[in-house]
Amino acid sequence: MISRTLTQNIVADYNYKKVIVVVGPRQVGKTTLIEKIVTGKKTLFLNGDDPQTRLQFAQANFQFLLQWVNDYDTIVIDEAQRIENVGLAIKMLVDAKLNKQFILTGSSSLDLGNQINEPLTGRKWEHQLFPLSWNEVRNHYTFANAYARLEEFLIYGMYPEVVTEQNKQKILLQLSSSYLYQDILELVNIKKPDLLLKLLNALALQLGSEVSYNELAKILGVDRMTVVNYIDLLEKVYVIFRLHPFSTNQRNEITAKPKIYFYDNGIRNAIIGQFNPLQSRQDVGALFENFFISEKMKQLKYNGFYGKTHYWRNAQQAEIDFIEIIENEISAYEIKFNPLKKVKFTKSFTEKYHPKNTHVVHRDNFWEYLL
Repeated sequence: MISRTLTQNIVADYNYKKVIVVVGPRQVGKTTLIEKIVTGKKTLFLNGDDPQTRLQFAQANFQFLLQWVNDYDTIVIDEAQRIENVGLAIKMLVDAKLNKQFILTGSSSLDLGNQINEPLTGRKWEHQLFPLSWNEVRNHYTFANAYARLEEFLIYGMYPEVVTEQNKQKILLQLSSSYLYQDILELVNIKKPDLLLKLLNALALQLGSEVSYNELAKILGVDRMTVVNYIDLLEKVYVIFRLHPFSTNQRNEITAKPKIYFYDNGIRNAIIGQFNPLQSRQDVGALFENFFISEKMKQLKYNGFYGKTHYWRNAQQAEIDFIEIIENEISAYEIKFNPLKKVKFTKSFTEKYHPKNTHVVHRDNFWEYLL
């Protein structure tokens, strides 16, 4: 079993007796992670995907819930977003000061967030779990073996089952056609599910490029707000994330075009049906950029990062691929797969913003910035 970085963060919160909430895409190992953490504890496992569990919660009063959990030290509710009013039910139990640890997991921040944010205000610690990170794979397989698999990670991504099993394409195609959309289709009234798939395909083909909501709307034959709303939904189920342009003018930052990346390279490649080796691809640079930036996002989130992340581009099309701002100090990254490619940071950026660090990231040194 590959050890997860998030384990230590959750264990550190365990003794606070607040509700621990773990969210992330389906099939990234949330249940496996929690099972490992609660080993040796008297634990009640409930599954929100189970209709009987949902029915019992819907009909339960406080006394019934109290009897249900009374014999356990830890109560785990998997896929809690499927259970109506789960936040209110857990709030009653937490407020009763039963000295029990409640753990909720969910595969989206859609309905789970709506159900628990208000009832559990001040009563929860929230964590996000993503597909395997470079550090997790490196620590498990050794640096030499993990680095030898870099091309594999760029093409097939780093979902746990994809990394550990042989039939990678089959697993990814199942993930991208089933689990990926389940929460959106079931929790939100999607009137045009085919549009969702077409939008994902368009985003996958524009990987690493600026995205125009208006242009996407024209391509898909819908209005701009429909595109914005669907992208927001895809972000909330951890399929994609947006990187907004950096600007000292916040109005420009909000209205300018974002870049959209996928949390996992394999999901992106499955959406467009491209698993060709790197030597026969035209999108190697975009794949490596998506890999590195998604790894940075995992690293920053696991480390409790509270700064900002951006890209930068000016009117003359000079560009910085990735920017992280921590306590008003800027670190800028240029990302190139080929280590021999010459890179020079534009003076229009460095002289205006005075970054603390500038880094050129490539396939031979990317790991240095993920430690």
